[in-house]
Amino acid sequence: MSLYNPKLNKLLLCVFLLCSFHSHAQQERLDAIEKKLAELSTTVSGLNEKTEISIAGSSVQEFLRALAQMHRLNISVDPLLNQKIVNNFSGEKVSNILLYMAKTYNLDIDIIGAILIIKPYQPPLIPPKPKEIKSQYDPSNHLITLDLTEDTLYGVAKKITQLSNKNIIVLPNIRNKIINGYFQSLTVESALEKIAVTNQLKISRTNDSSYVIEQLGSGEELTTKRPPISNNNFTIKSTSQNGLQSSAVNVEKETSKKIVSLNVVNTPIRDIIKNISEQAGFNYFIYSDITGNITANAHQMNYEQALNMLLMGTHYTYSVNNGIYMIGERNYEGLRGHKLIQLQYRSVDSLIHMIPEQFKQNVTIKEFKELNSFLVNGSEPQINEIETFVKQIDKKVPMVTIEVILMDLKKGHSVSTGIKAGVSDSIQTGGTILGGLNYTFGAADINRFIERIGLNNVFNIGRVSPNFYVQLSALESNNNIELRQTPKLSTLNGHVANLSIGSTRYYSVETQNVIGSLNPSTVVTQQFYPVEANLSIDIVPFVSGDDNVTLTIGVNISDFTEATKIDEPPPTSTSKFKSIIRVKNEEMILLGGIERTEKSETGSGVPILSRIPVLKWLFSSKTRSNSKVVSIVFIKPTIIY
Repeated sequence: MSLYNPKLNKLLLCVFLLCSFHSHAQQERLDAIEKKLAELSTTVSGLNEKTEISIAGSSVQEFLRALAQMHRLNISVDPLLNQKIVNNFSGEKVSNILLYMAKTYNLDIDIIGAILIIKPYQPPLIPPKPKEIKSQYDPSNHLITLDLTEDTLYGVAKKITQLSNKNIIVLPNIRNKIINGYFQSLTVESALEKIAVTNQLKISRTNDSSYVIEQLGSGEELTTKRPPISNNNFTIKSTSQNGLQSSAVNVEKETSKKIVSLNVVNTPIRDIIKNISEQAGFNYFIYSDITGNITANAHQMNYEQALNMLLMGTHYTYSVNNGIYMIGERNYEGLRGHKLIQLQYRSVDSLIHMIPEQFKQNVTIKEFKELNSFLVNGSEPQINEIETFVKQIDKKVPMVTIEVILMDLKKGHSVSTGIKAGVSDSIQTGGTILGGLNYTFGAADINRFIERIGLNNVFNIGRVSPNFYVQLSALESNNNIELRQTPKLSTLNGHVANLSIGSTRYYSVETQNVIGSLNPSTVVTQQFYPVEANLSIDIVPFVSGDDNVTLTIGVNISDFTEATKIDEPPPTSTSKFKSIIRVKNEEMILLGGIERTEKSETGSGVPILSRIPVLKWLFSSKTRSNSKVVSIVFIKPTIIY
């Protein structure tokens, strides 16, 4: 059997080297203690004194306390030194005894001023050899593979930096955090994200493309993105202690834009603004305490859209000054603004009343009719909201020209017959025979006629007085009258165009008043009152998008029916109608004619005799009339832009 065993020999060599190292370290320790005691003995004479002491069965602590009392030494003894000792020292210096105790009982002596601090010796910790991190890096594809088992976060970050030349900063409070995981063929950014997910950390990227790894804040936990986020990156979710608040806020960089995604439940608005501003890298100032919570689940918004959504309906707003977002109450200095909004097509006095009241809260609006504009002073979001609203309704208003053709067709028929006789001065014989009989006979003609009837005075019928006359009437008349009027009206879309044509007659009313009681006097007052007969048309056009016009037409026709005396009100007839029609541009329409029929029969004569057949022709006269009036309205609208 061979006595040579390589493994055994190597083990024995290690033991020998270890013992030699320990012995050398022990001697160095004792030399250091001896040197400290020698330096202290120059000022503390008790260390140079010789002692006579014998002890058996007492502890190290009691022995050192007795030694300190005998030689007036300041000694502090660790309570853990309770080993039982048996010693006898005679004529030996105190410093040597202390050196002996340090060697025999493995003690350490520290000196502070003149105080000796004696405690158990603790050998210094030998730092372990750094563990080699298992990793591979493909520089052509920039992919890294990591096999981590009980490795420190600082060591892993240092290894990744050495392989990829990407700076990774680990905050001091998590340098020695032990991490585990296996990641194969990932980019450095993806590998860091996976390390953060598996070890409850969070990562941020600085402007110089460095990565900062830090611990989750109080009340924060990791959560994954929810749809419609397409990738699997993580974000931060904050949860309150009562579990009623949670927030997941993330900002992605898409080309040159920052895309904000929110998934928050009952979360303070101030915290969300702070989170998205810091992640997006925007400078901001908050000038007032922003109160209120919000619940939202929104994705793919830019930074300003997110701010508008968060501050909508609150008393807060923001403005941008040199790239810095200033956030606070709307009436704060720097958040207010003013703008002159000029109208292009509408008039300022008609438009300002259309602005909704909620837009005008905490906003001052002043009209400038000379510039056809108004000045708005208030928060910038409200000013922009008002300006957007005004631009939507400041459009060209079409004008509508309306041609109206009014036609009145009157047809009438009347018959007048009868004999009238009487006495009157200056009556001459004459009248019409053709075209209607209306002839008056004077007294001379009547007397000649009587004489002829008397057969040359054979029968003397008599004579009439010189002023006597007889009038014979037999008239028939027909009329056919056409009245035509063609006015033109113009109005804006949606406004009323009015036409009124007519006449006015007056009648008098006399009032008799008696004034005074002892000597009464009568005062007669005469007043004239007007009566109107008009043709009135009201038209309201509405232009639609297909150039059709909807017309609301109201027609009111009144007319005098007959002539009356001055003290009698003239009678009138009235016709009204209202129509709503739709017509194409420049197309003429006809409104149905309004037809009126009037019949009348009047007569006068001698009582009783005017009712007897045959005789009534001699002692009465009658007039019969029959008339019909037809009103026709033609309307033609024309749109003018």
